[in-house]
Amino acid sequence: MDAALGIIIAVIILFTVVTLAKAVRIVPQQRMDVVERLGKYKRTLSPGLNLLVPFVDAVRTKVDMREQVVSFPPQPVITSDNLVVSIDTVLYFKVVDPVRATYEISNFLQAIEQLTVTTLRNVIGSLDLERALTSREEINRHLSGVLDETTGRWGIKVTRVEIKAIEPPPSIRDSMEKQMRAERDRRAAILNAEGHKQAQILTAEGEKQAAVLRADGDRQARILQAEGQAKAIRTVFDAIHTSNPSQKVLAYQYLQSLPQIANGSANKVWIVPTELTKALEGLGGALGGLANMAGDQPSAAVDAGAVEREAQAAAQAAAAEAEAVNEQVRVAEAQVSGDGSTKGLLAPEPARELHAGSPDGP
Repeated sequence: MDAALGIIIAVIILFTVVTLAKAVRIVPQQRMDVVERLGKYKRTLSPGLNLLVPFVDAVRTKVDMREQVVSFPPQPVITSDNLVVSIDTVLYFKVVDPVRATYEISNFLQAIEQLTVTTLRNVIGSLDLERALTSREEINRHLSGVLDETTGRWGIKVTRVEIKAIEPPPSIRDSMEKQMRAERDRRAAILNAEGHKQAQILTAEGEKQAAVLRADGDRQARILQAEGQAKAIRTVFDAIHTSNPSQKVLAYQYLQSLPQIANGSANKVWIVPTELTKALEGLGGALGGLANMAGDQPSAAVDAGAVEREAQAAAQAAAAEAEAVNEQVRVAEAQVSGDGSTKGLLAPEPARELHAGSPDGP
């Protein structure tokens, strides 16, 4: 009897514990529990302590209200230029209505995955490979709009869709790598050419400025040299004009300059002015009577014979130089004519030897 009473008490205690466990429900934060009473939706339990009718109310689903992330496996998609690419997607969503998420669709995760795949194939199928690789933001916005519109009636909000990777076939990847390598080589060649061009431009500008500066310096030097020569000539002219030399002295100075005139390597023709013959004719008599002329009388220390001999030697040297120049002219004319002879050329007039003692010579 006591044993049967003990069993009954134990059963009553166990039933009480089970009843209390079914009657009291503690819901954590960011979770909603959907409660059914006898198979029909009754209410949704909010976070905190909730009481249920034991053996009548039952929790159908426990819905997580936090934003969730689902990564879908790679999906093969065909582009508009008939290339098969593999696309990985990541979906961000959250449940806004646990009742509709429970009763409107049996498995909303599977439904979202299939909807994402079909929408992605539709979007990528209208793009070529180049545009698909460079239009990820556009694809993401289009997927988000379509998924959010469709999943709205399920009580689900799609916040963001991201494409993790777009993998083209290996052959296409090799071609793209070659194309990028060629493009980088082209850019490097262009940059190298532009650098070389700029270097040449800078070098040319530097050489131009240097040439301009050298030319300006040369011009300034020539101007200063010409000014110096002009000043020297003016000084000499003023000195000659002030001293008022006689005609005999000027003839003597010209006679001394004749050997230097004929000694030039470029002087092939020597032109003797007519005034020189007249000056030579009167030079001898002029030198003989220098002592008796007023204004040109030499000092007592000057030897008249020495002056006469010097003038005679200068005249002979000038005549010899003239003869040599005439001989060179005859040889040059013979070489130009090509017959190797001097036939047909006029013989130059022999220079007369001048003596200081007679104006007419010997």
